[in-house]
Amino acid sequence: MKKIPSIIALLLVTSFLKAQDVEKLITEDYVRKVVSTLASDEMKGRSARNPKNAMKAADFIASQFQEIGLEQLNGVSDFKQGFTARKSPGIQMANVVGVLKGKSKPDEIVVFSGHYDHIGIIKPVAGDSIANGADDDASGTTGVIALAKYFKAINNNERTLIFVAFSAEEIGGDGSRYFTEQVDANKVVAMFNIEMIGKHSKWGTNSVFITGFERSNFGTILQSNITGTKFQFYPDPYPDQQLFYRSDNARLAMKGVPAHSLSTDEIDKDQLYHSVDDEVESLDLKNMTEVIRAIALGSRSIVSGKDTPTRIPPLEKKN
Repeated sequence: MKKIPSIIALLLVTSFLKAQDVEKLITEDYVRKVVSTLASDEMKGRSARNPKNAMKAADFIASQFQEIGLEQLNGVSDFKQGFTARKSPGIQMANVVGVLKGKSKPDEIVVFSGHYDHIGIIKPVAGDSIANGADDDASGTTGVIALAKYFKAINNNERTLIFVAFSAEEIGGDGSRYFTEQVDANKVVAMFNIEMIGKHSKWGTNSVFITGFERSNFGTILQSNITGTKFQFYPDPYPDQQLFYRSDNARLAMKGVPAHSLSTDEIDKDQLYHSVDDEVESLDLKNMTEVIRAIALGSRSIVSGKDTPTRIPPLEKKN
């Protein structure tokens, strides 16, 4: 009978230490540095149709992957996975991809993703014509980079982790389409696509919604892994928006992968969406950091190989 309190105490200590790790390794200062760089005026809104500005952002992301110590995907040079979008012939674009190989299950893949492109230069408002895209989706890309730094540091992933910053999401999703063609979907056990996490959700702070929550037990696993914290993962509250198929998770989801987007955006009332006012100053960086930490903790049993989310019925929507 005396063993039960000891076990409970051990679990509490373990959870506390993991929380300490995530707070030490995913800091608000680092989040601010990365998102501020990606959403700076120097990036000119990161339009995929403007190779100069888009590649400037891609170079920065690649430099972070290099500094973190990720490996390059097979066949990818300098972390850049080049492709030509279907509707922009002749314009070269690139995803940025880094890999952390799994220890005991290297052939099982977990993807963490976000899109780094935005809409570039638009009609001026009060003299400002740069759609910086701080929330959309420099915030999600920052999450991907911060998670790469975290998982590299703790160095205990049994499955292979692929971190990818997609281009061309804003012009049809050809970056994620190309990536999906290069990876074996049967080996991808889960995809965490991070899309606009810079503001409070409809439930306030410490909360995120998951698109397609009901399509697999992905969300249930994440919530189980953060039991005892103040954080909550919710189902998508905007089903009429069909968000599950409106971001870069869609291509792998169509192939049966439990690929979901995680977001805090109140899309029904977001006045800054695709505007020149989507700037870093509009973000809650403290809450954004907490969101990234929650994804790190929520994903841990999937990263470790303990949990495998149920597959999604493939080909629910035509390509």
